[in-house]
Amino acid sequence: MSPTMTWHDGEFLKRGVPHRILSGSIHYFRIHPDQWEDRLRRVAATGFNTVDTYVAWNFHEQDEGSPDFTGPRDLARFITLAGDLGLDVIVRPGPYICAEWTNGGLPSWLTARTRAPRSSDPVYQDAVSRWFDVLLPHLVPLQAAHGGPVVAVQVENEYGSYGDDAAHLRWLRQGLLDRGITELLYTADGPTEVMLDAGMVDGTLASATFGSRADEARSMLASRRPGEPFLCAEFWNGWFDHWGENHHVRSPESAAATLREIVDLGGSVSVYMAHGGTNFGLWAGANHDGRRIQPTVTSYDSDAPIGEDGRVTEKFRVYRDILAPATGRTVDALPTLPPTGPRHAFTSAPLSGGSDLLSLVTRGPATRTAAPLSFEEHGIDTGLVTYRSSVTLPSHDVHLTVRGLHDRAYAFLDGRTLGLLERDDAEPAVLTLPGLGRVADLTLVVEALGRVNYGPLLGEHKGILGGVQVDRRLVHGWDHHPAALDRWDSPDLNGIPHADIDVEAPADGWLAVPGDGDRFVWLNGTLLGRLWSRGPQRRLYAPAPLWRPGTNQVSVLDLTHPATHVELHPDPDFGPSEEYIETLPTGVDDAGEGTALD
Repeated sequence: MSPTMTWHDGEFLKRGVPHRILSGSIHYFRIHPDQWEDRLRRVAATGFNTVDTYVAWNFHEQDEGSPDFTGPRDLARFITLAGDLGLDVIVRPGPYICAEWTNGGLPSWLTARTRAPRSSDPVYQDAVSRWFDVLLPHLVPLQAAHGGPVVAVQVENEYGSYGDDAAHLRWLRQGLLDRGITELLYTADGPTEVMLDAGMVDGTLASATFGSRADEARSMLASRRPGEPFLCAEFWNGWFDHWGENHHVRSPESAAATLREIVDLGGSVSVYMAHGGTNFGLWAGANHDGRRIQPTVTSYDSDAPIGEDGRVTEKFRVYRDILAPATGRTVDALPTLPPTGPRHAFTSAPLSGGSDLLSLVTRGPATRTAAPLSFEEHGIDTGLVTYRSSVTLPSHDVHLTVRGLHDRAYAFLDGRTLGLLERDDAEPAVLTLPGLGRVADLTLVVEALGRVNYGPLLGEHKGILGGVQVDRRLVHGWDHHPAALDRWDSPDLNGIPHADIDVEAPADGWLAVPGDGDRFVWLNGTLLGRLWSRGPQRRLYAPAPLWRPGTNQVSVLDLTHPATHVELHPDPDFGPSEEYIETLPTGVDDAGEGTALD
């Protein structure tokens, strides 16, 4: 069966007719499913003729052997909706996706037992084979050759910036073919010799990912693959944010100039992101600067033409002027932009008193071992694990040292706050213990901040991965209380401070919790995400489908400073901003660690 999308003399052909791919990236797993159609209509109204989406393996198979394709995970429904709106679809099934998504989309149960993800390691490939056996039957019938909208499928993702296992790439490509993928296959890599040469696969279209200097990228691709169409598989028209940094923006003028350059060069493009959405729950990933982890914020707005809550930006307007003529249309002929939905007016509500933090995170039976266990050994992906032990303290001050801390530990001695330990991969985390001259109860509430999604630290574990010492002496005998916050439901939220907010009808809103603190916020039992006072993000998107007429409950678990009230706002607050500047064509910083947007 021939692919619907082919190429000849540097030009794409769709069913034999010259065609230009003008795609907007949009991820179903970052949007409430009740809003999928609205967001897809907005992408179409921008002037795109195609959408592309990653498939996040860990989102579908959080527990090994229990894949889920229902509700927010109904991939086939999302693709079908796009097709019904006249959009072609490009699927990027990974299995690794990066996407600033925790662990790059790989399940933590898999990376817990292999030291060589994204390679020919049999443990890894066996799991990928089983996953492809489950996933691809959902995609094969949706290919254009079968009457569906899927016109292309990506092989892996930016492999050239990670490894050099060419046999593994060929194995992945063959795995797609063997399971019925007949549409166009392509790879995507940064436009450097090293990355393209390690990421390309024979018989598969090569494309580039970049944010500027389109002509350089085209020349680099042409030097490796003469005669192939110029495809920018990711044009970074915005950027993501880390906690503790400024909010990144890219001016409409800068973004439009590069988009126009790609189009004027005769290229095809996917704008990353057309609509970013939200890292609901604790799905946000992290980068690493060579010493410290850099957790990604809950918002994935990415300064896209279609904002996190669906409102369009100036980029939307300038892109239409570029994209419409590129497909032989006028702006007036583009699909109609859906009306903007209602938004809640400002209101605030007090938080009720709840149980203290240690009581909340130590509910239920404990697991006791001699040495600290990791999150993986508890079978949880994220959230908190509380470690409790007894320590014999001399009459003089001593040092508490935690080795291999991933990622933060809130320390308590005899139930009283002692301090905060933060991960530093160059030095162990250290606090001073007072000289009490007796046995004391030591508690460490360890928080995972998102798994690295890009670079050589992909797949690293969480928790206390080394030992805990009082001066030179190791502490033995630990009680463990895991708290998988992303799986908590209504009974688990009992005792957590909450605020009741009354609304007349569901509408979009943004929730804020003023004051210092490291917080997790739920709306009517759904975990919206982390809200960290260090910013930049100051409000969490609370989409209309999560609200109900009447009383709505906002629950707030604070790990540091209990808050007094919750605020509901009609608009976002992403914090102080700075202009995104692409310093290297690959989007990788000088340390070689992951700051790439992909």
